Amino acid sequence: MLQLGLDQEPRNGSRGSTRILLSLALVLVLTAVVGYQQYQSSRRVEQQVALMQEQVRASSQKAHEAAEMSRSAQAEAARAEQNARVAALGRMQAEEAGAQAAQQAEQSRQVAEAATAEAQAATAEAQAARREADQLRQRREAELDRLQKTLGKIVGDTERTPLGLVMTLGSDSVKFDFDKATLRPEDRELLSRIAGVLLTTYGFRIQIFGYTDDIGSEEYNRTLSERRAKTVRDYLVDAGVSPEGMTTKGFGKSSPRVDGDSPSARAKNRRVEIGIIDSVIGFQGEVAQKTPNQ
Repeated sequence: MLQLGLDQEPRNGSRGSTRILLSLALVLVLTAVVGYQQYQSSRRVEQQVALMQEQVRASSQKAHEAAEMSRSAQAEAARAEQNARVAALGRMQAEEAGAQAAQQAEQSRQVAEAATAEAQAATAEAQAARREADQLRQRREAELDRLQKTLGKIVGDTERTPLGLVMTLGSDSVKFDFDKATLRPEDRELLSRIAGVLLTTYGFRIQIFGYTDDIGSEEYNRTLSERRAKTVRDYLVDAGVSPEGMTTKGFGKSSPRVDGDSPSARAKNRRVEIGIIDSVIGFQGEVAQKTPNQ
C-alpha cells in the first residue's frame, strides 16, 4: 500500500506540472494575444496618430493656404480700395477741372461778347466819325469854294491846291516898285477888301510868300522878298486879321512867275502870293507854289 502510494505520487506530480505548463502556455498565449492586441492597438493608434498628423498637416497646409489666400485677398482688397480712392480722387479732380473749364469757358464767352460789343461800338463810332469827317470836309471844301469865288472877284488870280487856295498879288493887283517893299494907296484898298473876306472865315492858316525879279544877288533879293511879305502881313493884321497862324517867307528871285528880263516880266515877278490853308481838317505844310509861266 505504501508502494502504491509512492507510485501514485509521481503521477500526480506529472499532472500538476502539465497543468503548470498548460497554465504557462495559456499565460504565454494570453500574453501573446494581449501583446498582439496591444500591438494591433498600438499600430492602430500609430496609424490614427499618423492619420491625425497627416490631417493636421493637411489642415495646417489648408490653413496656410487659406492664410495666404486671405493675405492675397486682403492685399487685393487694399489695392482695390487704393484704386477706388485714386479713382475717386481722379473723379473729384476731373469734376473740379470740368467746373474750372466751364467757368473759364463762361468767362471767355463773356470776354468775347464784351469784345464783340466793344468792336461793334468802335465800328459804329468809327463810321460815325468818318461820316462826321466827310461832312466836315464837304463843309470846308464848300467854304474854300466860296473863298475862291469871292477872292477871285477881288484879285482875279486864284488857284486851288491840294492844301487850300493861293492868291497871286502881281502887277495886275499889287504893284511893287523896283527895289521897294511899300504899298501904294490903291494896293491898300485891295488888301482891305481881302482882309474883309478873311475876317468872315475861320479855321484857316495864312502863308504870305514874297518874290522879286532877277536883278540883284540871291541874298539881297531874298531879304527884299521877305520885306514885301511882311509888309502885306502887317497890313492885314492892322486891318483886323488875327496874326495867329499867319507866317511869312521870302523866296527872292528863285521862283519867277514868268521867264524873261523884259520890264513887263520883271514887274510880274515882283509879287506876293497869299496861301490859305484849312487848319480844321489838319492840313500841314505849305501850299504849292506856282510854276513858271502860270
